[in-house]
Amino acid sequence: MILLSGRASGGGNFLQLLGALLIFAFVLVITYFTTRWIANYQKQQNLQRNLKVIETMKLTTNKYIQIIEVGEVYLVIGIGKDEITMLAQLDREQLNDVELPEYGNKNHTGESFQKILSQLKDRLPKK
Repeated sequence: MILLSGRASGGGNFLQLLGALLIFAFVLVITYFTTRWIANYQKQQNLQRNLKVIETMKLTTNKYIQIIEVGEVYLVIGIGKDEITMLAQLDREQLNDVELPEYGNKNHTGESFQKILSQLKDRLPKK
């Protein structure tokens, strides 16, 4: 009698475990597809044509200076914890050592990591 009740209980436990694993797998699949959908949605939202961040420099924990392109105008802005201040307006000719990507070109693939690394090595002081 004890053996029969043990087997029935073990089979019930196995079915409960199997059910929990199936629910867990279902939640993982739903999470995966939801994450991909949200990422694609945010990617489409970030494809702005009139507003682009060209360069950012961190000054302190909550303070940055950014060069942004607004249409065809380049602005230098200061960003604090609770405020944004326009510091200057630049022409394209005034920007130094900044490679401006052609966002309108749909075939733009960006630079390779190897190219960026070699440029960084060239800028480092030689020993």
